[in-house]
Amino acid sequence: METKLLVFSPKLLILLFFSFAAFPSPSSSSLAFNFYGASCPSAEFIVKNTVRSASSFDPTIPGKLLRLLFHDCMVEGCDASVLLQGNDTERSDPANASLGGFSVINSAKRVLEIFCPGTVSCADILALAARDAVEIVPSPSLFLLWIFFSLPFLVGYLVMKYWEQVGGPMLQIPTGRRDGRASVASVVRFNIIDTSFSMDEMMKLFSSKGLSLDDLVILSGAHTIGSAHCSAFSDRFQADSKGKLTSIDASLDKAYANELRKKCPAGVSSSVTVNNDPETSFSFDNQYYRNLMAHKGLFQSDSVLFNDKRTKKMVEDLANDQNSFFERWGQSFLKLTIIGVKSDDEGEIRQSCEVANG
Repeated sequence: METKLLVFSPKLLILLFFSFAAFPSPSSSSLAFNFYGASCPSAEFIVKNTVRSASSFDPTIPGKLLRLLFHDCMVEGCDASVLLQGNDTERSDPANASLGGFSVINSAKRVLEIFCPGTVSCADILALAARDAVEIVPSPSLFLLWIFFSLPFLVGYLVMKYWEQVGGPMLQIPTGRRDGRASVASVVRFNIIDTSFSMDEMMKLFSSKGLSLDDLVILSGAHTIGSAHCSAFSDRFQADSKGKLTSIDASLDKAYANELRKKCPAGVSSSVTVNNDPETSFSFDNQYYRNLMAHKGLFQSDSVLFNDKRTKKMVEDLANDQNSFFERWGQSFLKLTIIGVKSDDEGEIRQSCEVANG
């Protein structure tokens, strides 16, 4: 088995120091590695075990958890406000309608409330779960093992090969976030990248969160796993007079465009999804950048990274060096997870991740 890269280098520690210095709010200064070392020593193990268990039965979980973290941190900071249920909450906004992974966070919280009641925040659970999501190698379910041993060897082997490992880097991130008490739908659209955004639009949004152009390219690499509904890239096609879709995006590989049209024809069900990465959809690797070079970025916001001269060289470098991607992912992911975090009286430790304390 391939050795995993542990992203916990001096460079990462230096980045953490200067990140806290650049954002000297109580939020960043309260974070610490092994924050729950004394109050709940098993906290990170419980979260990781929950993610591993869920991923072994549903290989789409890692992608869902990553996206859930993005939609939390980019709106009101990493405060788990996206988890709150109710009318006019972030979760109720149409832009968040396709989010998933909530059950994993809720499951981890229930276990933690048994062993360490009122101690571990939902914001930390979400950050840790997304961190673990890129590292976890899903174990085959008993059903898949049964298939492997029951069917002829070749068939069983091919089925098991489908169960590809996520295999991303092992990261260390600080904890100590507190949960936000409010969640408002009206702030979602202004803080989430639309798949049709231009480079300038994405850069402006990332800059407002303290993230750089390099962070934009690195964090877009999250699209190496996960899936999207057909409507997320429908702007790249146009229906003719007979209702047949044709590609109107010259930057999209023709063969790939044809594949997408077959999977998402006009009038397709809104529940149909397509893998973000057409090559290694359940493996956290640098294939995403190779796809961009082959003009197989699923979204317009993906393709522009290779088409724009400001980021093209970086895409090429990442496509040729997976270890570099993993190391830089650790740095950018850390910056993402400390955006606008709350501490002390700014937040709370929810008893349930879906409801603010009374």
